[in-house]
Formats: sequence, structure tokens, C-alpha cells
Amino acid sequence: MNSSSDKRLYQIALTMIPGVGDITARNILQAMGDEEVIFKAGKKDLLHKTNLSPKHIDEILNPLVLEKAAKELEFGDKNNLRLYFVGDKDYPDRLRECADAPVLFYFKGDIDFNAEKIISIVGTRKSTSYGNSFCDKFLQDISTTIPNTLIVSGLAYGIDIQAHRAALKYNLPTVGVLAHGLDIIYPSVHSQTAAEMMHHGGVLSEFRSKTEPDRFNFVRRNRIVAGMCDAVIVVESDEKGGSLITAEIANSYYKT
Repeated sequence: MNSSSDKRLYQIALTMIPGVGDITARNILQAMGDEEVIFKAGKKDLLHKTNLSPKHIDEILNPLVLEKAAKELEFGDKNNLRLYFVGDKDYPDRLRECADAPVLFYFKGDIDFNAEKIISIVGTRKSTSYGNSFCDKFLQDISTTIPNTLIVSGLAYGIDIQAHRAALKYNLPTVGVLAHGLDIIYPSVHSQTAAEMMHHGGVLSEFRSKTEPDRFNFVRRNRIVAGMCDAVIVVESDEKGGSLITAEIANSYYKT
């Protein structure tokens, strides 16, 4: 398909405007009505319909935005990534209700993000044998009482990877939310588990390719882990651990 007529080009471009985050991007989309219209409108029309500064409008109209988006679209097609845009009907319903949900994310695998039940399991990266066995027993029980429940975590060391592996063990679909581009798996020692998840779940990220797993990205990642589920289960955590941040975010979203 010619990228100039591909809606996905403009959807990706909406996430690449310097200084424009997810909340602002959704406001622009609502004001203009369509992602393609945003990039084909004139400066006067954008000024009239949005509350954007002239500087931000100049960024939208900068041809570099669409050029970068075209490269990302090419990468996604080459690597069989699926794009989920906030305006699409198959975008996760639970996540869409969150004001700061990603306008777009990339996914590799096979899953229904609107499964009947979705549980996020998070915890310390230095899990104990107790925490690991709890994950195993908990997901064994889930598999018999609520089969097909989607299990979400972050593919990190400790509780995260234990949750993914236990889900696979008991034939529950599982998705890893990553804090970097889908051109890599971090940590690399979890690549085999990630590959197994592709057949019954997968991996997703809001970050474009070549994005490194920087510290701040993990905080952003946590809001997706919290937003796309019905409940967050914290299994072991430090007093100021990232999993407690995820739980706090989930509470702000009125999750269990």
C-alpha cells in the first residue's frame, strides 16, 4: 500500500510531534476529527480549531514528522507488527478509558485485548522462592477457575518473568508490555520466553524502534500495565518499588 494513502502513517505521525504527548494528541484528534486531516490542514485551520501554540503547529507541519513516521511504518510492516490506534474498534477498551492512554502502540503476537478478564501481575525484580511459587499456584488456580484470563506483565526479571512463564505453563494467554522499541527484547535472556508468548499472547510497546530501555520509559510503561487490566496483583515489592507505582496508577484508574 502506498504509505501516503495509509491511515497508519498519520497515526504514527501523531505520536512523533515534538512536545505533544498522548493527552494533547487526543485533544488534537478530537478537534480535527481525523488523523489524516491533522497533517493535511493548513496553519490557519489548525490555529482556529485547536488550542495549540504556533510553535506546535509548525512542528505538525514540519515534513520531517511524516518522514520519520514513514520509516517506522516500514519497520513495522517488515517485522509483522500490528498497530493499535486509539480510534480503532479493536483498541483495548479498558485502556481507552484512561485519559493518558497511548494514542498508538505496536504489537507482535496474537491476542484479544478485550478478553473477558485481564489481570496484571507485577512485583520485585529480586523475587523469592515464595513469590515465585505464589505466581505459579495463583495462575494454576486462575487457569481452572477463570480459563482464558489474559495475564499482563513487563517481561522484567523476578515476578514479571515468573508470571509470564507460569501463564504459558498453564495455557493462559500472556502479554509483555515493554519499555523500549520492538526491535529488541530486554533483558535479552528473556528472548526465548518472549518468542513462546508470540503464539499465545505477545509483546507490545508504545515506543518506536531504536528506543532504548531508559529508566523513565519504565514509568510510562507502567501506566499501560495498569490501564489495560481489571485488577493489578502485586507479588512482593520494595517500599518504593516500581510495582507499587503501577498499583497507585491502577488505583487512579479505579482498578481493583
